[in-house]
This record gives sequence, C-alpha cells and structure tokens, in this order.
Amino acid sequence: MARMQRREFLRLGALTAGGALITSRLTFASAGAARRGRFVLVILRGALDGLAAVPPYGDRDYGRLRGEFALRAPGEPKGALPLDGFFGLHSALGFLGECYGARELIVFHAVASPYRERSHFDGQDVLENGTTLAHASQSGWLNRALAQMPGARAREAGVALGQNVPLVMRGPAEVASWSPSRLAGLDDDTLARITDLYARDPLLSVRLADALMADSMVAASAPAMAPDAAGMAAPAEAQPNRPPAQYAEIVRAAAGFLRQENGPQVAVFDTTGWDTHANEGGAEGQLAGRLGALDKGLATLKEQLGPTWRDTAVLLVTEFGRTAAINGTRGTDHGTATMALLLGGAVAGGRVIADWPGLSGRALYQGRDLMPTLDLRCVLKGVLQEHLGVAARPLDAAVFPDSERARPLRGLMRA
Repeated sequence: MARMQRREFLRLGALTAGGALITSRLTFASAGAARRGRFVLVILRGALDGLAAVPPYGDRDYGRLRGEFALRAPGEPKGALPLDGFFGLHSALGFLGECYGARELIVFHAVASPYRERSHFDGQDVLENGTTLAHASQSGWLNRALAQMPGARAREAGVALGQNVPLVMRGPAEVASWSPSRLAGLDDDTLARITDLYARDPLLSVRLADALMADSMVAASAPAMAPDAAGMAAPAEAQPNRPPAQYAEIVRAAAGFLRQENGPQVAVFDTTGWDTHANEGGAEGQLAGRLGALDKGLATLKEQLGPTWRDTAVLLVTEFGRTAAINGTRGTDHGTATMALLLGGAVAGGRVIADWPGLSGRALYQGRDLMPTLDLRCVLKGVLQEHLGVAARPLDAAVFPDSERARPLRGLMRA
C-alpha cells in the first residue's frame, strides 16, 4: 500500500500535534456489547526507538542519519519486513509482519503524546494520566474510560497484571489485579481452611474468592511443562517458539482472564528495557533481541486467546521516541515522536497511518527528533469509541480532559 497522503490522513480525523490478586501492570476493559470487545494496552517503558522498530527506509535521509544501523529495503541484506513500500518493520518482528499481511495490524508513525520534554518519569505520567501536563491528575485515562463504558460492571471491568497497578488504571472504576506468585502452591486442604477462616469477613472472603478464580484461570491457560534431564520442569520460555521469561507468564495470565465469558474485557501490562542510549544495534544487536522477545510474547498472546482473538485489540505505546541520528556511543538519545502499533482480530489492519514529516535537517523537531504530526490521543479515542463504546462527550471531557481538538481516528476497528 502506498504511503498515506495528507488529505486522506486528515479525513481520518487526526490533528497535527506541536499468582495472587494484587496491584499489577496489566489492564483489561469491557465493551458491553453482545460480542464483547477485549482491549489490551501494552506500555513500552523507556522510550522505544520508533525509527528502528518501523524504519522509513524510503526516506532518503534515513540512511544518512542511521548509518550502519539503518535497515535496508525488504529483500536486501539486513532488510526490513515489508509494509507499504516506504515503511518497513524491524526484521525481528516476524509475527507482527504476519499480522500486517493478515490485515490485523495498523502502524501509526510520527505519533506522540502532548508531552514535549524528555524525562522518562514525566513522559510516562502524561502518557498515562490523559492530560497535557505531568502530574496533573492522580487517575488514569483508561480507568476513567472504564467508568464510562456502557454496561460496565461495578467491579472487574478491567484487570492489571504485574507487580503494581499503573497510573493509567488508577481511578474511580474498581479493577482487579494479578501478580505472578513466587510462593509454593497450597494444597486443597490448606485452601479450604483459609476459606473457612475468612468466610464471615465480607471483604476478605470476596478477595480470596477472586484470587482463587484468578489462579484457576491462569492454571487453565498454562501449558504442561515437561521435566528436564535433572527432573525439574523446563520453563516454557526455554522451549522452541516460546516467549522469554519476562513475557511468558504475563501473557498467559492475560489470555486466561480475557477468555472468560464474564471476565475482564480490558488489560494492561508494561515492559521495560527500551532506553537504548548505547550499543543499540541495527538488524542485529541489543534492540533486535528485545523486539524479538516482544514479538514472541504477542504471538503467544494470540495463541492463548484462541477464538477470543477475533474480538481483541492490542495497542502498544511508549512515552516518546529517540533522536533521529545515532549518538557517539552507538545508541540514540531521548527524542519526541515515535510509532504505535494496533493489532488484533478486531482491527481493520494492513495499513500504515502517517502524515510523514520527513527526516531532513529542516524537518526535524528542534533539529534532532522526528517531528510529531499525530496526537496519540486521536488513536486512543478512536479505539475507545469504536471498540469499547465510550461516547464522544466523556472522551473529550472526562477521559481526556479539554481534548476537543484531538479528534478520534475513524475506521480503526472492523465493523
């Protein structure tokens, strides 16, 4: 597909922008429709290099800026995976390439939140609080969206997976949370005694029941583990085509929750390690390894979701991008615009959406970064409205306060 022209881009509505149930990092939400839409938000903490993950090999200035780390055109040595003839995917993202070919992936480029500085802490706060300023809200946009969804239940419309509930999931809507258990499993007799002990406590009895249900969901989704030569169970991530440890358990837990007919419909988890100041690499190297691990994790999520994948949208976002040029330590420094990815069976994919500003010296933001031309809130609003049924007025006022100018992108989801 050819690169999207500016007129078509503007028609989309985008505006240029200048285990135990405990606190966790994964969030799920409900659409309230006959076929419930599932939504997974993945936060890539550390500022992923969008020019590496989705290289614009068709831009003549890209190779000049990236030098030996530039990915070449598809089909060439160290070439990118094909997208639309101008942009490609990093060669480590094979599963995402398959999703694009199956029309289950939309790539957004030159995208950014309203934040324009380069602090990880503040950038992530703006990414999650849904306002234009760091520390302007103690709640997150996704939690506020859960409260606005039609037919959303008072409890468990969303679930957070990880060690902490992220800001994006904190707020007025009650959410569940799950964290990988580091303790040995309890036998049935011990569990029965604990259940009886707290049966008369109205709060703890409900929490215990939720925890047992969560563990049963995860156990049902986890594959059997074969013993190794020493008699120990071989971890799934060591088996062929399995994701590495940082993704294996969390994506299986996510799928276990989302597959339930009356379970959560929205999930959030985060990943770290995207701050590539030194020795970033190109088609191979540090970043390539991390992208490959992420790709395998997403493939496992689809596998574990099974038929639920057709109703699922997964959005990958990061706080900001990285500099257009390689630095003196063979890495990239904190930048501005980057890319975002929307994939899933519910996505009307096979497209790149980008009002591409170019990478010439005059086109770069502050002479060093990819210029932002798409407000990330336009993407978020489009998904929340079309996939989860959140109305336009609360999106503009409550979910993303004072955001009327950030118009939702249309047509992101299948009819």
